[in-house]
Amino acid sequence: MVNFNGKLIVSGSDFINHNNRGLRYGDALFETIRTVNGTIFFWEEHYLRLMASMRILRMEIPMRFTMEALEAELLEVLRANKLEKSPARVRLTVFRNPGGLYTPRTNEVSYIMEAGPLDSPFYLIDTGDYEVELFKDFFVNPDLLSSLKTNNKILNVVGSIFAKENGYQNCLLLNNAKQVVEALNGNFFLVSGNTVKTPPLKDGCLNGIVRKKIMELVDKLAAYELIEASISPFDLQKADELFLTNTIVGIQPITKYRKKQFGNTIVRELLGKLNAVARFSNENA
Repeated sequence: MVNFNGKLIVSGSDFINHNNRGLRYGDALFETIRTVNGTIFFWEEHYLRLMASMRILRMEIPMRFTMEALEAELLEVLRANKLEKSPARVRLTVFRNPGGLYTPRTNEVSYIMEAGPLDSPFYLIDTGDYEVELFKDFFVNPDLLSSLKTNNKILNVVGSIFAKENGYQNCLLLNNAKQVVEALNGNFFLVSGNTVKTPPLKDGCLNGIVRKKIMELVDKLAAYELIEASISPFDLQKADELFLTNTIVGIQPITKYRKKQFGNTIVRELLGKLNAVARFSNENA
């Protein structure tokens, strides 16, 4: 079951047509959310990011889009899919209503909520091989739009195909200044000595929820210094550790980039703290 504009309908139903602006122009935003036992990880952060993104795209925010109302509908979708007592992945998509060409006829929006199962209620470390390469066919524009979670993800799609065709688990994206921005499906961190570095938003990376949480956690570690700064491809092979973050996986250590192998010491230290923060978020949801 999916929620379309507040009504539950059977998954697979034909409820969107060729006039949908998300389909025609990518005129849409989405949030991917982890839930466990019917409670929502980092819900306030997801909600505030969505509201800020809608304002930036000049979408009209409906009066009913309160944090409490949307949370109630998300929980209803979980119950309808029998996922209220298990870990789940929820996607909330908001798109401008049909009409117009590039210039919309209206700024009013519609939305879809959908849910599917996840394997674990906790963030876990993937200890298998995880090799990455730079994706250099196309580049991220370092501007505000790149920091939003929009439906314009063709760069990520083409990069994912490149990774699959060449046997990589992921690729790192560059901006047009040839700086490392993020991975195909998450934010990027580099560890060198006692320094943990992540690209700043101005370089074009997504304003990730778990990125922010990891930055807060690292900032509290006495043994490490957190720096937001541009990362050159030359910095990668000099690093001690590389890792990715996103809401669903949590933290993914990179084991290999070209001929360099990497450890996961700080990832192991951060993972337990991230799970604790997530549980606290659940308890106070």
